[in-house]
Amino acid sequence: MPDPSPQARRLGLLLLVVTTTGWALNWPGMKILLREWPPLASRGVAGVAAALILAALAWRAGETLLVPREAWPRLLFASFTNVVAWMGFGTLCMVWLRVSEGALLIYSMTLWATLLAWPILGIRPAARQIWALVLGFSGIAVLLGGQGFALGPERLPGVAFALAAAVLFALGTVLNRKPLPISPLASAAWQVGLGCLPMLVLGFLFEAPRWGALSANGWAVLAYMTLVPMGLCYVTWFETLRRLPPAVASMGTLLVPLIGVISASLVLGEPLGWREGVAMVLVLGGVTLALRKA
Repeated sequence: MPDPSPQARRLGLLLLVVTTTGWALNWPGMKILLREWPPLASRGVAGVAAALILAALAWRAGETLLVPREAWPRLLFASFTNVVAWMGFGTLCMVWLRVSEGALLIYSMTLWATLLAWPILGIRPAARQIWALVLGFSGIAVLLGGQGFALGPERLPGVAFALAAAVLFALGTVLNRKPLPISPLASAAWQVGLGCLPMLVLGFLFEAPRWGALSANGWAVLAYMTLVPMGLCYVTWFETLRRLPPAVASMGTLLVPLIGVISASLVLGEPLGWREGVAMVLVLGGVTLALRKA
């Protein structure tokens, strides 16, 4: 149970801000890195390095890294939905999409979880959740309808990867309801490592990245991806959950696409017009309704 004291709540809110900001700034950072390095190698290198750091932190905290034999199938499935799909597909979609498009499509995962919970768990959407679905998918329609839904090869692969990331992450949320029998930090280390190692191998086999192609900015972003969103932010997220109710923490994560889109507009000069604004309000409004019901 979270610590109910006012001091713990204030610290939890501060940690939540650190977490969401660190995750949000990874979106424009990834676009910068993709100008110099291919997607799988970028995510693979940062992820494997971050997994080693997380494992070291878990070991230093006295947590065991041993995984019970019966938990391995669930761990591998979680690694696929939470890392290969969420991080890998989410990175690939940025090759074709702007940050505003990729972030909002991927953060529709709560809407897809609401839909998938009906046939899989028999949890029928209530009236509020139906409104959440209407709002959220209306936002997606506004976002993708800028060219009359004429998604050509310059955007279609990105939309497919983003929606696959959202749907598969939602599927993992629905099916992985029982916590793994290891500490959260050790679980994160295993999932990030198992999910990013195949990306690292495939990236160096087929993308042939060159270390010399990285500029000072590229190295800085790669270091940031390793240390902050996949390192520090996992630690601050787990500490947040110790101090805030899960519903409050989940609501706070809605800041991630919001900050990510705004920062991409400021740093990368990506357009932020009425269509992106309306889509953001509708999608995040739908997700908020779905989370409030949950």
